[in-house]
Amino acid sequence: MTPIYDRVALIGLGLIAGSMAIAMREQGLAREIVGHARSAETRRVALEIGLVDQVFETAAEAVADADLIVLAVPVGAMAAVAEEIAPHLKPGATVTDVGSVKQAVVSAVAPHIPEGVHFIPGHPLAGTEHSGPRSGFATLFRNRWWLFAPFPGADEVAIRRLEGLVEAMGAKTERMDAAHHDLVLAVTSHTPHLIAYTMVGVADHLKRVTESEVVQYSAAGFRDFTRIAASDPTMWRDVFLQNKDAVLDILGRFTEELFVLQRAIRMGDGDHLFDYFTRTRAIRRGIIEAGQDTSAPDFGRSQTGAEQKAEG
Repeated sequence: MTPIYDRVALIGLGLIAGSMAIAMREQGLAREIVGHARSAETRRVALEIGLVDQVFETAAEAVADADLIVLAVPVGAMAAVAEEIAPHLKPGATVTDVGSVKQAVVSAVAPHIPEGVHFIPGHPLAGTEHSGPRSGFATLFRNRWWLFAPFPGADEVAIRRLEGLVEAMGAKTERMDAAHHDLVLAVTSHTPHLIAYTMVGVADHLKRVTESEVVQYSAAGFRDFTRIAASDPTMWRDVFLQNKDAVLDILGRFTEELFVLQRAIRMGDGDHLFDYFTRTRAIRRGIIEAGQDTSAPDFGRSQTGAEQKAEG
């Protein structure tokens, strides 16, 4: 395949950036892939395993002459990174990100982007509970949605070029307003993650159930909670702080629904519970029909860890 970009700079070399590097290399989508990570060990490993062609100690060095710059750092670090790289971005380059929150990223990054450089906020709805430069794999984005939140009047050629890159990696693309993105993700990802963390925390504090029992007798539901709750703590701390309004809104609605279910259980209202579970079951069917999960036994999670999916 003809390269879409000559030089791609990955700022942050974890799961998402690593998977992008592997997929781009396999598909021949970039002539050169360079990177930067704060950790010297991460930089060493990334170079050792051939994740990037060159690795740099600073983000400023990494973005020099790059046609595409991908900010794959925690949301809370976006502003500092954008400020550092801004003077070194070449005219005509495209800057994108992979953050799970879009309004906060726009506010942090956009003020630093110089005239003549295209900033196209993005978010791949793909991931696993694993992190680090060794965690990436080429098929991570296959049949996953990659959302973009371009500004009104943004350069259409630059947007299509970026969309073409991620589509070549197997992703499906959609454009969405930043505020609407944050609300949608609060429903589909952020609040479910918070609930998972909470449920695992409840088990940890419930002294009547020992730790060995929790580990040994974990049924599928709790096991999935622990998988989700194993996600990167820095990333999720930043997600909740940066998307707090939408998360608190959805969390309030969740609490209201929980009160209704509590009452139904307390009152022995089986009809209400059955109807409620029937409606929610239909959503699961819709997710499978949309190709966003599998109906295989154990949700397909008896596969290798690299194939396990958890949205970010």
